[in-house]
Amino acid sequence: MLLLGIDTSGKTASAALLDTDAEVILAETSLYTQKTHSQVIMPAVKGILRQTGKEMSELGEIAVAAGPGSYTGLRIGVAAVKAMCFALGVKCCGTSTLKALAYNNIAFHGTICSVMKARGELVYACAYKSDGYSLEPLFEERLMSRDELALELAFSGEEALLCGDGAGEFFTANPSPKLFIAPPQGRLQTAAGVCLSAMSEELIDPEELEVAYLQKVKAEKDLEDRQKNFPKE
Repeated sequence: MLLLGIDTSGKTASAALLDTDAEVILAETSLYTQKTHSQVIMPAVKGILRQTGKEMSELGEIAVAAGPGSYTGLRIGVAAVKAMCFALGVKCCGTSTLKALAYNNIAFHGTICSVMKARGELVYACAYKSDGYSLEPLFEERLMSRDELALELAFSGEEALLCGDGAGEFFTANPSPKLFIAPPQGRLQTAAGVCLSAMSEELIDPEELEVAYLQKVKAEKDLEDRQKNFPKE
């Protein structure tokens, strides 16, 4: 089966095509860009299909990084996947951006910790145990402070490979012989990681696909603030 994966959760817009039967990434394109992902993701998808000689109609599944990440980027990616799935009559998969990041480094045997910048001293993070082929989460992915993450990793007592756009700052702030940082090609989101992560996820109908922010969006925060200030009867 041909699996198309896309990631628009961060600065990188990425698309990849995976042959799930042969377990071969047929093509991938990633662009670190300041442009709106809506401008680049569909041309990227068309580009890898053209380069591999495949047609959109041959796709059997489409996967997307559903969060955490950029609010706007995530909405663009999820909307694009829904539109393609409805048009093609195929199912989809929304996978965790943190899990997909870890799959970028799946060859590492041991603990892989995905760290993404959130705001201020907060990060999105999750650690996984890797056997070189699959991942097992060691704690629930969540929004936490860098100090909280440092304690989580210290208490585990295990060596850990750091990846994600927050890995560099965390690595610098928490020097330890047990912490390693992924090389540049394994540090940022890629659609190949989305494809690999999606192979262990359940397929759903496109209307079920939703964004997983892991924190309240600004509109929700503003509404809560207004409700707090609203006089009680």
